[in-house]
Amino acid sequence: MELQKYFSKFLLKKRKRQLTERDYFLSTELNRVLGTEVQNLALYREAFSLKNSSKNQDSNYERLEFLGDSVLGTIISCHLFQTYPQANEGYLTQMKSKIVNRKNLNKLGEDLKLTNLLQKQNSSSALGENISGNLFEALIGAVYLDFHYDTCKKIIMEKLLTPSEINKLENKIVSYKGLLLEWSQKKKVNIKYETCEEIQVNKSIVFRCHVWLGDEKIANATETSKKKAEEKAAQRAFYILNKKENILGNSKTL
Repeated sequence: MELQKYFSKFLLKKRKRQLTERDYFLSTELNRVLGTEVQNLALYREAFSLKNSSKNQDSNYERLEFLGDSVLGTIISCHLFQTYPQANEGYLTQMKSKIVNRKNLNKLGEDLKLTNLLQKQNSSSALGENISGNLFEALIGAVYLDFHYDTCKKIIMEKLLTPSEINKLENKIVSYKGLLLEWSQKKKVNIKYETCEEIQVNKSIVFRCHVWLGDEKIANATETSKKKAEEKAAQRAFYILNKKENILGNSKTL
């Protein structure tokens, strides 16, 4: 046992000497996040490299993000298919959407502090609000290439997105607008959104959305984008209608 500990420490020190300080940090953090030692560190350097404006563009996370998106979708689809044997296609699609939607992936990436692993960071870099989710998908793409499908699936389901976390999403509402649409179709009533730009006192532009149920205006909200305004107004409309119609209870079907 003592001899084994000695060789483990020796190999760790040797490996540390062979890596740059940044690579050693990346390798150590990936070991913590994934629960295993990565094989091809170059894949993860690419997964955590930002796109730049240089003509001589080095590789960046976007290709691995594209791959990771597909791999994650396949793994989650298989998991849901096996976990809910009696569920119909619509329910499985809704569950998958709750798991792989941008908001949830951003949260997963933020919880893992993936932006700390970016290879080049400077104050002028505009990371964007979805960077954590993008890096999460890029990480999965790198893991898939590094370990192949079975090990990648094991890492995702045991370390990155466990079944217990997936279960928490079962009753979560991802899109109030989509939920209202589903309810209105079942009830054969007309829900519509009326959105316009407004200029504030400080000259900033916001979007105000009104939600109509037939000829009745039932809710409104303002936000910095049309999409956000409609979703926020739909959320307010949902709470108003749910008191009368129990929308959530009526919409949950297997």
